[in-house]
Amino acid sequence: MKETPVNKIMENTLEKMREMVDVSTIIGEPMQTGGTTLIPVSKVSYGFTSGGTDLPSKQNAELFGGGGGGGITITPVAFIVIQGEKVRMMQINNYTSSADRAIAMIPELVDQLSQLLKAKDSDKAPAEDAAEDK
Repeated sequence: MKETPVNKIMENTLEKMREMVDVSTIIGEPMQTGGTTLIPVSKVSYGFTSGGTDLPSKQNAELFGGGGGGGITITPVAFIVIQGEKVRMMQINNYTSSADRAIAMIPELVDQLSQLLKAKDSDKAPAEDAAEDK
């Protein structure tokens, strides 16, 4: 690909944006509070633009005019809460769709299923012991 001033502007804009946002921006550093661990989760949106043009010149020198810019929005959306063996997600803002609501319910559903399976296993154990005694 031919190196042009527009390419240089785009590369510089993208590089500056990469410096500002990394993985720890989306999934934050864990915080300990008593026996609970909180992990912040954020939504990152970004956009950029650049453009330019060669300007006509009466001289042999090439003239170029252009510019670029970008923007980033970081919005906190939830916390992952870890208490012992329980993991759940607590959303900060209201659900925007049914899919968001369903995804947020998955950790709670897994916890409930685990408790149900443990309860069934503990119910079977005494019955099996009684059958063996006969």
